[in-house]
Amino acid sequence: MLQRSASRWRIKKNRVIGAMVVSSAHILLFCAILQCMALLRLEAKTPACALQFTDVFDEFQYFQDGDFIIGGIFTVRSKRDNADPPDQIKYSSSSQYYLNLLAFLSAIDNINRDPDILPNITLGFHLYDSWLEPRKAVQSVLKILSGPNGTTPNFSFKGHGKLAGVIGDHYSSTTIPIAQILGLYRYTQISYGATDDSLSDRLLYPHVFRTVHKDYVHYLAISKLVKHFGWNWIGILFSDNDTGENEAQILKRLLTSQKICVAFEKRMNANYAAYNQWIDTLRRVHCNILILCGSFSSTVQGYLYDFYHINGNNVLIIPPGWTSEELKLITFFIKFITCFSVGLFDPQILRNESLSDENPLPVHSQASLLMDDLKITFYNITSTQNGKNIYFHNALNFSEGFLRLRPLQIGRKIFGRESVRVHIAVEAMAEAIHFYNKFNHSFGINRFKQLHKYVKQIKNPFKTADRMTFFDENGEFPFHYKIVNWVKSVRRFSSSFTDVGLYTPWAKEEDQLHIDPNEITWDEDNNTKLESLCVDACLPGYRKKPGSSIHSCCYDCAPCPEGQISTKTDSENCMSCPEEEWPNEKKDRCIPKLPDFLSYTDGISKIFLTVSSFLCIVTVLIKGIFIYYLNTPIVKANNRNLSFVLLVSLLLSFLCVFLFLGQPVDITCILRVMTFGVIFSIAVSSLLAKTIMVYIAFKATKPDSFWRKWLGSKLASAIVSVCSSVQVVICIIWLSSSHPFKEMDTHSYKDKIVIQCNEGSVIGFYSMLGYMGFLAAVSFVLAFMVRTLPDSFNEAKYITFSMLVFCSVWIAMIPAYLSTKGKYMVAVVVFAILASSAGLLSCIFVPKCVIILFKPELNTKKI
Repeated sequence: MLQRSASRWRIKKNRVIGAMVVSSAHILLFCAILQCMALLRLEAKTPACALQFTDVFDEFQYFQDGDFIIGGIFTVRSKRDNADPPDQIKYSSSSQYYLNLLAFLSAIDNINRDPDILPNITLGFHLYDSWLEPRKAVQSVLKILSGPNGTTPNFSFKGHGKLAGVIGDHYSSTTIPIAQILGLYRYTQISYGATDDSLSDRLLYPHVFRTVHKDYVHYLAISKLVKHFGWNWIGILFSDNDTGENEAQILKRLLTSQKICVAFEKRMNANYAAYNQWIDTLRRVHCNILILCGSFSSTVQGYLYDFYHINGNNVLIIPPGWTSEELKLITFFIKFITCFSVGLFDPQILRNESLSDENPLPVHSQASLLMDDLKITFYNITSTQNGKNIYFHNALNFSEGFLRLRPLQIGRKIFGRESVRVHIAVEAMAEAIHFYNKFNHSFGINRFKQLHKYVKQIKNPFKTADRMTFFDENGEFPFHYKIVNWVKSVRRFSSSFTDVGLYTPWAKEEDQLHIDPNEITWDEDNNTKLESLCVDACLPGYRKKPGSSIHSCCYDCAPCPEGQISTKTDSENCMSCPEEEWPNEKKDRCIPKLPDFLSYTDGISKIFLTVSSFLCIVTVLIKGIFIYYLNTPIVKANNRNLSFVLLVSLLLSFLCVFLFLGQPVDITCILRVMTFGVIFSIAVSSLLAKTIMVYIAFKATKPDSFWRKWLGSKLASAIVSVCSSVQVVICIIWLSSSHPFKEMDTHSYKDKIVIQCNEGSVIGFYSMLGYMGFLAAVSFVLAFMVRTLPDSFNEAKYITFSMLVFCSVWIAMIPAYLSTKGKYMVAVVVFAILASSAGLLSCIFVPKCVIILFKPELNTKKI
């Protein structure tokens, strides 16, 4: 029991210590803020805790009591940063700022009249102008927390627990200090325009939500837009503050990831030295696309004028947070301009569609006060409030060409692209209060310190919602973006906004951006898309080559190497064609390679066919002569059977030429080597048998000679059979191990496919040729030895000469065969076959035919 008690005591002690640490951290942070604000104090009128801030002409306060209060800090007016003279402070405003106030009041009135949300509960509000000054924003939030009677931190003069949360501000520079103050009290804050990335940190700002995406998403959409149009040479111009610099860095990183180069990156300083540097940059670097970053500043007007004066008609891309009023102001002196902006896609936000009539404002004093401010601002009417007259004496007057709001226009503009974010913020706050109030009825200084947990869980009430929850894990309201094309033309007296595309951040990469090019206006006369490239794009057939510039977009173009193509513009690398294809002349596509083989239609094939046919006819005629003079001495003396075998072999060798012509297939590749090797082996074996028979016949002339028993046709037939059989065995072994086959040679020629026969086994191929050469060499040696034997019909000398021709042809064929490729290798083989066969035919049989036909007196048995 004692151990359990001690354990519980330690747990409680740890919790107390943890709470004390958190409280101490909050106290230290708050004290640091107070110390910083104390430096801005002009004079101490009250005790130390009362803070005095810089005076402004008008507090611009709107207050309406209710059961619950929603605070609001809006940017309505801002200090002009290039006043002339510099010591005179001037202020500017925009109709869009007032429309944001109208949207807030309309949303509150809409909720109060809706019986389905917060029944029997009236929402009030307490609004202040931040003047786009962080110090003024801190003063305003402290007044909302403390009440209208003083700026006393950690004390409220209002009823306990009425303040539920705060809406605001429009810009990150004022939203962040507001969030730091409200975070101490755990009040929920919903910004309608702050885009700083740090607000997505849920550890630092767990109570902060916003109805916009962070800068990363905005500029990711812009980078994808630039990539879609094929631009890679971009200029960046950013405001002279931390917001502009941070956004420019985010944009630069995103553009770099899309392989888009930044031609220049300039800060908009309001001094002559910066202007001169800007002009020098524009004269040195030509760029057609300019992207603005950061918060609005009237200084950009002069920078844009120089940009369009030097570069001509170009494209301007503005940040999502900039209003149409600001866009018109900065382009006032430009005759023609094409702009792109990324705007919020309008959801159906109205709970009651009757509220979209021509006068949506509720009828009460605060609405009248706001309408009075609108009249003063846009009609320059003197107000009964002296403070406002002092302010508007120093305000920038709008020219006649700018928007003149009328009550009849309010209903159509209050729910525009910018003001709708305010309405969404109020709707979300009201939904969270509605669900929170169902389960919590406690009272205290801050009864809504857990409201942010309910904000995370509320459902999206809009009719066109694509997401189930109102805010995502980063506290951002997910929505589509419209790509808007704004065109101003002084010559045509026109100014138009056109929705040309849509960007969906949560969609798939390929489905995020959709652009309708037919809706875009690029130029007044020739509506052709503007290009912005450091160098001209590399055409298909070329590839990008690193140039001398430090920018990757400034490159040279090199033609693709042999055998490679590029099919796209600005290809990084060329790609090789398939083996059966080859680049065309422009190297932008692959075309099929032409098949190459010794076809029947080739000129050399026709010559071979003619010669082969002629030699076949000659062979047949010679055989006919031998048959006709079969019993004559010259025919008998030279072994008629071997002569006929040799003639048939030569005839078949002439005919086998046809197997080497035409497109090869596997069967013709096999038949080539079989017929060629066997037929020539038979022919050479016949000559060898003839030579041997001549030698035996001479030896058998002596009485009682041993060689007489070898005379006769049996020995000759045996020699031919045995010698030919060896070649047949070699061929069979070759074919059974690795037979020849058809081969597609894609490497010998760059633009052709050589269809040829592969020998399969190189050993088999050269064994066949070697054996045939062996037979020829033996025949040549024997014929040479017996060439001088005394005999009228001794044909040994003819055999010697024929073997000399045969061997010479085939020895010369080997280097020629190895040095050629493609169909010319086949032509070399065919020529060798025809030449060697014709040599045998002419050397062996032509002399005999001459004797038979023209010298019959020599055709006798007389020696």
